[in-house]
Formats: sequence, C-alpha cells, structure tokens
Amino acid sequence: MNIVKTIGIGAAAGFAAGLGFVSWAVGIERRRFVLREIEVAVLPAGARPLKVLHVADAHLAPGQGKKMRFVQSLAAHEPDLIIATGDNLGHKNALPPLAEMLEPFRGIPALSVFGSNDYFGPVFKNPFTYLLPRKPATPRPRDLDEAGLRRLLFDDLGWTDLTNSAAIIDVKGVRIRAIGVDDPHIKKDDYASARTELSALSAGAQWDLTLGLVHAPYQHVLDRYADDVRADMVFAGHTHGGQVCKPGGRAIVSNCDLPVEYAGGLSWWDADAGDSVPLHVSRGLGTSIYAPVRTFCPPEATLITLMPRA
Repeated sequence: MNIVKTIGIGAAAGFAAGLGFVSWAVGIERRRFVLREIEVAVLPAGARPLKVLHVADAHLAPGQGKKMRFVQSLAAHEPDLIIATGDNLGHKNALPPLAEMLEPFRGIPALSVFGSNDYFGPVFKNPFTYLLPRKPATPRPRDLDEAGLRRLLFDDLGWTDLTNSAAIIDVKGVRIRAIGVDDPHIKKDDYASARTELSALSAGAQWDLTLGLVHAPYQHVLDRYADDVRADMVFAGHTHGGQVCKPGGRAIVSNCDLPVEYAGGLSWWDADAGDSVPLHVSRGLGTSIYAPVRTFCPPEATLITLMPRA
C-alpha cells in the first residue's frame, strides 16, 4: 500500500509540474515581451550612431492588446530606422489592429520584406514535424489580404518594399543601400532580380552602409549577401529563436537550414568564401495562433545601435 501510495503521489506531482510548465509556457512566457539592446560597429568612421528597431514575426491577431501596446511603446525610443522582416499577419482580420499598432511609427524610414504568413493564414500543424526533415509543401491559395498589407505598409506608412528588390535611402545623413528577397521558406526568393536592381542603383551612386534583409535565413541567401553583395549587416526573422528552447534559450530547431546556434540574436555569419558579416536573427514578437507556446525564449524586439567603426 505504501508503494502504491508513493507512486500515486509521484504521478500527481509529475502531472502538476507538467501542467505548471505548460501554463507558464502558454500563459506567461509567450506574453513576456522583451526589448533587447545591442551595439554593432558597422558605420564608417566618424559617422553618427543610428538607432535601428528590428521587428519580426508579429503574427498579429485580433485581441492581442498586450503585444500591440508593447510595440507601440517602442516608439518612445525614437528609432532612426525600422527593419521589418516579415510575418506581420497571424489572422485574416489582423490588418486593422496592425495599422493601429504601427501608427506611432509613422514618418520613420523603414525597410521591409515579407514572410509566408503575410500571404498565407496559419493552419494547425503537428509540432513534431519541425523535428523531421522538411517535406514539399502542399500548394494552397493565398488567403490573407496581401494587397491591403502592401497599401498599409508601402502606400500609407511609406515603408520601402524590398521584396526581391533593392533601394538606396537616406537616414539622418547616412546613405543606406539595401537589398531584400521574398521568403525562401516558400521558395519565393528571386535573388537575381534583386541583385540586378541593386547593381543598377549602385551605378554612379554613393553609399555609407549596405544592408541585407530576408525573412527566413536560409544559408544560400546569407552566403550571397556576404560574398556577392558584401553587406555590412544582415537581418532576418522566421526562427522565433527556436520558440521552444532548452534552458538558457538554446534552440532545438531553426525551422530552416540555419544551424541552431545562429537561430536567435546577434552572430557573425561566415560564408564559403571566408567573408564574415554580422547577422541579427530576431526571435520575433509572436507565435502562430495554433502553437501559442514559448519556453526559455520570450518574444522580443531589438534596438540595435549602429556605431562607427574604430
């Protein structure tokens, strides 16, 4: 009887601990929004610092007021430039709350690329599939308001669209040359078109800084940004920092071919030709509504101060 009672108590304790862990992961950790602040020396010597706000993977849905208020509060830091690396939408009715969330940033220059969840709404997936080799996706129609999102970001807010494209913009006297591709995770990236446009813009032009943007940080894109474009810094999202991590924020998967040690935060990407470029992968602001859980990986935005090189 004592053995049975001991086993029963142990099982109950294990169940309670598991329930508590899930409750923390769903109810607390995924809503514990964090602003990380870092410095990276990539500007020409003597240039004034630039504050860059990197946001990604909002996966916004109606009713997510805490997330909206957190993002709105970031405007108080007065960023000079916004880098947005996609997956803005997490629901077919997310455009009105997204417009409200981004309103405080009106007038601030921004560079943007899209992710798959700017075209396709979330669907339920078996979470264990992320631990298995990726299979070809089943074709499905685009079911989010892509046209409305483009009107909001590029026509209304005046952001710069880097979807398989390039641009040169002026930010506080710093000339920034930027290139971006559509989401490699759904094989929509067209690097050749973006590179052609970048070359045309670069002819006879001057710039102080070259940036590369991509939603999902697949290695073939990072290598081209490092070796071919000679980017000074690259920005990406998509990974959610691993989302379900081991203690210390150690990612288990990156949901692409990026090694897990690069799945969140600032690192240096070493391409095949030996060029090394600062790479910032945002851990993102949200999750799919069908996978509302984070462990040891709170949602985040990052304020990156670009400093002059010594």
